[in-house]
Amino acid sequence: MFFEFMRANWAWILSFTTVIGGILLFVVKRINALEKGVQALLRAQMIADYNHYLEKGFAPIYARQNFENCWQRYHSLGANGVMDDIRAKFMALPTSVP
Repeated sequence: MFFEFMRANWAWILSFTTVIGGILLFVVKRINALEKGVQALLRAQMIADYNHYLEKGFAPIYARQNFENCWQRYHSLGANGVMDDIRAKFMALPTSVP
């Protein structure tokens, strides 16, 4: 019975699986693009924060918490070692005016 159904409807089944496969491929590509975009925005924000607070010579607690939050999200998206170094330098800044 199953083989008869497959034999009678093979074209419809093939078309359906092709359409579903195309939709899944489209969704996966969009999700990857969104992840890369979010990662780029997080990287840009962390670099801007680092440069801003480096000029000030200190990073308040709330800035450190925000930076750490951004870094953790960035890291979960497949971070690279460059931001690890910037994170270490940022966290080494004093928390109040020297």
